[in-house]
Amino acid sequence: MTQPEKLLSVFKGAPVELKCNYSYSGVPSLFWYVQYSSQSLQLLLKDLTKATQVKGIRGFEAEFKKSETSFYLRKPSTHVSDAAEYFCAVGD
Repeated sequence: MTQPEKLLSVFKGAPVELKCNYSYSGVPSLFWYVQYSSQSLQLLLKDLTKATQVKGIRGFEAEFKKSETSFYLRKPSTHVSDAAEYFCAVGD
């Protein structure tokens, strides 16, 4: 798993997109996690069904692009409360 964006600044109300690239020989299960300041890691969303679009919590959604081996996390309008660290993971 690699996340090209190490640090991303976004204006309040603007959309955000984070990309996660993976290398996996089987059919992957893909996950996005979030860690807010002074809190433990929380599951934001997961794709176990291999759906193209996945809905998560707090208005986040993800898009699985098998042809690019990428899993995109998106939110159409960000809030100050979205400031956090975001992590992607892959499993079987």
